[in-house]
Amino acid sequence: MSNYPVLTLPDQPKLVQNITHFARALRKAGLVIGPGRIIDAVQAVAAAGFTSRHDFFWALHACFVSKPEHRVVFSQVFRLYWRDPQFLEHMMAMLLPAVRGVQEEKPAKPGEKRAAEALLEGTQPDPDHIVNEDGTEIEVNTTLTMSAEERLRTLDFEQMSTDEVARAKVMLSQLKLPLQPIQSRRLIAAPRGPRPDWRRTLRNAARQGGEIQTMARTKRRIRWPNLVVICDISGSMSNYSRIILHFLHAVSNAKGAGWARVHGFTFGTRLTNITRHLAQRDVDVALAAAGAEAQDWEGGTRIGECLHHFNRDWSRRVLGQGAVVLLITDGLDRDDPEALSREMQRLHLSARRLIWLNPLLRWEGFAPKAQGIRAMLPHVDSFRAGHSIASLEDLAKVISNPDDKGEKARLMALL
Repeated sequence: MSNYPVLTLPDQPKLVQNITHFARALRKAGLVIGPGRIIDAVQAVAAAGFTSRHDFFWALHACFVSKPEHRVVFSQVFRLYWRDPQFLEHMMAMLLPAVRGVQEEKPAKPGEKRAAEALLEGTQPDPDHIVNEDGTEIEVNTTLTMSAEERLRTLDFEQMSTDEVARAKVMLSQLKLPLQPIQSRRLIAAPRGPRPDWRRTLRNAARQGGEIQTMARTKRRIRWPNLVVICDISGSMSNYSRIILHFLHAVSNAKGAGWARVHGFTFGTRLTNITRHLAQRDVDVALAAAGAEAQDWEGGTRIGECLHHFNRDWSRRVLGQGAVVLLITDGLDRDDPEALSREMQRLHLSARRLIWLNPLLRWEGFAPKAQGIRAMLPHVDSFRAGHSIASLEDLAKVISNPDDKGEKARLMALL
């Protein structure tokens, strides 16, 4: 007798086909769904019935959603596929070229564009030929619009589709953070160095009967600083931190980048050192291992306490020899602002340069109103945006410039 469970299907064959197509759309949008989950979903709907939209939603949700970040995508695909009578027109409108001042004022909800692309794969209209409601064909001249790569460079990480995220990771893997070396106080022998080495000159003369034949010279030794990245992985930063960690992996594995060593830390409610995972060549393996060790993904934020643990346990180990620190967080913290200010001041004094990347700077009217941002801002050397590929490219241009302040001067005037 077979040990396989008996599959009970609903009475409506069309419903089974729709659930299967719905599962395929979820898989194209990034959810991990196999045949087993589709069978479970069909059986769950057969048991729960199709009389209540609420029960139907949560029956499919229980079968298809396994990670917190998949909830928003599932909700958008469900709304567009099952609930919205005009979902086809709605999705087509989202996939058309945005008109400045009209569509950009109302950006798509997180996951909505991915849902639209998953449901309309292979059916996107030609952007140069759009058919109006009355059947009239409208020709749109897109020759003067920005290229796809240029648009991707300026697109917010949070608004990227699945395909755009994949292409952005490829672009970030080729991006480097060049820097100028540091002149050490230590001296090394150099035949044409600017300084005479009297001790070695006299020592060589003693071997030759006291006659000075050549003047030994020295120069300052060149060394490369460490790069320390402290990245916020809380719920409000998860869409940015995942992509930025791809960039961090590329920097840590780049040949000839100049950094002595790259150290990576993540924090949400606790501090996690992921440096050894970033040393793996395969980016997927590296970030999977880092994610498994950091147990506070998409949780709360305790910036002050996590910086306290870093200053206490890791500061002397990784910040020696003039390290550059990249702090990546939105600064939204509810802990004691005075304690956060003290830890930021200590971190600032320990680092050669402290650069804060904040994705909230993407908003034109951004102001330091949150108490966490007000406590942190005075203790950084540079305050810059970190929400797109273009913002990271700008960082690469100025990371070696000690005079770069970013937006700090303008925002300090608002405190």
